[in-house]
Amino acid sequence: MSHLLRLTHPIHLVGGLTLWGIWFVAIYGGLSVACTVAPPSPDRDALTGINVVLGVSTLGTAILLLWLTWACMKASRRTQVRRERFFALASAGIYLFSAGATLFVGYPVMFLPPCI
Repeated sequence: MSHLLRLTHPIHLVGGLTLWGIWFVAIYGGLSVACTVAPPSPDRDALTGINVVLGVSTLGTAILLLWLTWACMKASRRTQVRRERFFALASAGIYLFSAGATLFVGYPVMFLPPCI
């Protein structure tokens, strides 16, 4: 099982998009539930508790994905096996793409008024 945790393993090729997908479902599901249970008043601006929680989760996910990008790049420099280097570099690119997608989708969620 510990070989799956190495950043040169092919499982990391789907790791970034899996983390992004979990984040995406969680924030939009959480936003829907929060707007149903306790919607903020319509005259409030974007600084609500809902947006703060969504912003923190967005930034936390983006930081995790960027850290995984950096770790995969570092792992690709340490290995001498071409196949493992390919998996690490491809995984780094996918993690970076997922971090960008997280910030791109999360920006309007954080700065627009919720529940409108």
